Amino acid sequence: MDLAQFREYCLSKPRATEDTPFGPNVLVFKVGGKMFALAALDEVPTTVNLKCDPDLALDLRDRYEQIRPGYHMNKKHWNTVEIDTGIPDAELRKMIDHSFELVAKSLPTSTAKVATRSHRNSTAGRRGRH
Repeated sequence: MDLAQFREYCLSKPRATEDTPFGPNVLVFKVGGKMFALAALDEVPTTVNLKCDPDLALDLRDRYEQIRPGYHMNKKHWNTVEIDTGIPDAELRKMIDHSFELVAKSLPTSTAKVATRSHRNSTAGRRGRH
């Protein structure tokens, strides 16, 4: 997965927004005003930070050398992931989904319901078109 595909997938999430609060070289993806992903534009290889359940974070770090504790983040809850160095795209999409869902479910009840309902509806709509 390259950075353009990563960005496109993050922005396909319900109510996802993109911002650059840390300067022009870091894209931040949010839902309900809370960050679920960020991408460093000037890193080689390309790295992103994704929120992750602590137990899963450890498992992913054990399975992939391209995943390490979150750089400049809470290392228990965030992973830094090299997205263009061999992790299968399907696995990266699962990590993005997981990060988004963790953040969406932490939002106030009414906001979280809208985010997850929109996600289910958009997924069902895509399935129906195939």
